Amino acid sequence: MREIAMETWTRREHFRVFSGFDQPYYGMCANCEVSAFYTRVQERGYSFTASVMYVISRAANAIPEFRQRIRGGRVIEHEVVHPSATLLTGNDLFSFCHVRYNDDFSVFAARAAESMAHVRAHPGLTDEPGTDDLLFMSPIPWVSFTSFDHPIPAHPPDSVPRFAWGKRFEEGGALKMPVSVHGHHALLDGLHMGRFYEKLQGLLSDPVSTLGG
Repeated sequence: MREIAMETWTRREHFRVFSGFDQPYYGMCANCEVSAFYTRVQERGYSFTASVMYVISRAANAIPEFRQRIRGGRVIEHEVVHPSATLLTGNDLFSFCHVRYNDDFSVFAARAAESMAHVRAHPGLTDEPGTDDLLFMSPIPWVSFTSFDHPIPAHPPDSVPRFAWGKRFEEGGALKMPVSVHGHHALLDGLHMGRFYEKLQGLLSDPVSTLGG
């Protein structure tokens, strides 16, 4: 983790402006092509939820702005950030499921399976106080949504990026899936969102290299 030097940070003016907004969060939703990815996941018997958590985490970790967080009036940048996803655990309720990220999908998948089993046995909605090296994620497999919004605490402002993915659907002979991204505008612009989607689609389009095995 490193602290951004605000006096020389090229984004300092954008940070000053958007940090003063009552609602500084923005997001977008795009359909990603997942034909090859979904086929590979099914053939190998992987968890689709864990696989999507992995590719989103890998894409986000590749972009520094997705690893930056606001702490008071300063900005820090984590070396690596980790997914925390909602997981259905019974009685039509969800719990938070944290997984330590690893670039190796086989390692990540094993950690995800262990975390999911633990959360199903011990459901809850707790985060470690002060932890911000996270990426919040929500699978919404029932709806092919075209937009998405998230509840975000404002006091103090929360700068953890949020992601959601929806129900797969066929279009033009391809299998697609909506993916939404929300972030704090003091840290992220449309350019960074565009880089994220480009990186994510690259990972989805080459599942053999992405997932290995």
